[in-house]
Amino acid sequence: MELSSRVEYALLALMELADNYEKGKVLKIGDLAAHHSLPERYLEQILSTLRRVGIVQSLRGAKGGYVLVREPWQITLPEVLIAIEGENKHKEGERYESPTPEQNVIYEIWQQASQATLAVFNRYTIQDLCQKRDIYRQVSTMYYI
Repeated sequence: MELSSRVEYALLALMELADNYEKGKVLKIGDLAAHHSLPERYLEQILSTLRRVGIVQSLRGAKGGYVLVREPWQITLPEVLIAIEGENKHKEGERYESPTPEQNVIYEIWQQASQATLAVFNRYTIQDLCQKRDIYRQVSTMYYI
C-alpha cells in the first residue's frame, strides 16, 4: 500500500487545523499551503472533499477559511483515507469467478495484508498524529552552548 500525495496533503492540513482547533482559529487555505509548501489549488480540492464528507467546515468572508468540524481525537485515519481515496480503494479485493489455486493464495495473502493495514490505521486519529509529531519535534530540538 502506498501513501498518495492526496492523503499526505490531507493529513498535513488536518494536523495543522487540529493544532488550532482549541483556539477556534480559522486557517486560510493559502496559509495551510504555504506552511507545508503544498500546491494551493490541489489543497483546495482536497479540503473541498473533506468538507463534503463533514470533516472540515469552510467559512466565507474576509476572516474565512477552514476549521475542523469535530475534535481531532474523533477523526480517524480510515475516515480520512476513505474520504480522499474512496471506499473502493480500501476494500479487500475482488474474488475471481473460477479461481486457480495460485489466485486463491494471492487473494488470501492480500486479504490478510489489507486487514493488518486497516487494523493499524484504526488505532490512530488526527490527534494521535499531532502527538507523535510533537514527540519528533522534541527529539530533534538541539541546544548549543
